[in-house]
Amino acid sequence: MSSTPAIRSGEHEKRRAALSSVIAAVGLTAIKLVAGLLTGSLGILAEAAHSALDLVAAAMTLFAVKISDKPADQHHPYGHGKVENLSALFETLLLLLTCGWIIYEAIHRLLYHSIEVQATSWAFIVMGISIVVDISRSRMLSRTAKKYHSQALEADALHFSTDVWSSSVVILGLVCVKAGSWFPKYSWLREADAVAALLVAAIVVYVAIRLGIRTIEALIDAAPPGLVEKITGMVESLPQVHDCHHVRIRRAGPQLFIDIHITVDGGQSLTEAHDLTEKVEKTIQAMLPESDITVHPEPDADQADNQSPRRP
Repeated sequence: MSSTPAIRSGEHEKRRAALSSVIAAVGLTAIKLVAGLLTGSLGILAEAAHSALDLVAAAMTLFAVKISDKPADQHHPYGHGKVENLSALFETLLLLLTCGWIIYEAIHRLLYHSIEVQATSWAFIVMGISIVVDISRSRMLSRTAKKYHSQALEADALHFSTDVWSSSVVILGLVCVKAGSWFPKYSWLREADAVAALLVAAIVVYVAIRLGIRTIEALIDAAPPGLVEKITGMVESLPQVHDCHHVRIRRAGPQLFIDIHITVDGGQSLTEAHDLTEKVEKTIQAMLPESDITVHPEPDADQADNQSPRRP
């Protein structure tokens, strides 16, 4: 019971991190939308759409973190961690849909319908504010995700860190638009805003694909690369463990569930076998804290045959 306050403290910290992200996304979406409509900048409007998705993603993360913290029950013996993975998958689909709209609108402006963009000081201020806010919340989410091994918060941190680069690309596009208005000889620079929007879309697609791959791997219970081999080698290095096999790993949100079979001396007592499995669990947990481990001991068949008494 002594660990209950610590667990609750961790749950509250994760929710505060997710809630602060929601509040930040609301503010950024509003100011970017206003700035994009006033200036006609597709780059800023693309960023506003991006921030709107950030808001949806942050809200989903807040919901997922709240649900995933629920303990395992009769109907969910592995807990509710998969809710975080479903949240990440939903976020990925939203990102890809938004990228499709941004790419369509940018190509339409470049080829068919050019729009005069007003690169005002207000536009630069808005994007500057966006970069500062995105840096601060990305760092905060990353710290909390590492502390509590939360995939949902980690995905949000990765997502928001790319906002810094996409906002920088938009600022570069606005600078080019401004330069095109100052130097008529380089009027083609005025198209840089639509090009910047395409670059923003490319960045978001890259992030979405990375996030989508990780999410799908978690949902289909794919083992992290190299982890099975690492666990096998670590367990087999323990004295009294003859062999480690049939290692199965599945992830549910922030938690890993690990099932392994070990071959041991069949002549030892049940208490000795139990103590050995406890040692194996502690060894794995030293590398993978808070993982849920099940160890199944099996008698060494060859050793049992050699030790069995012969009948006359």
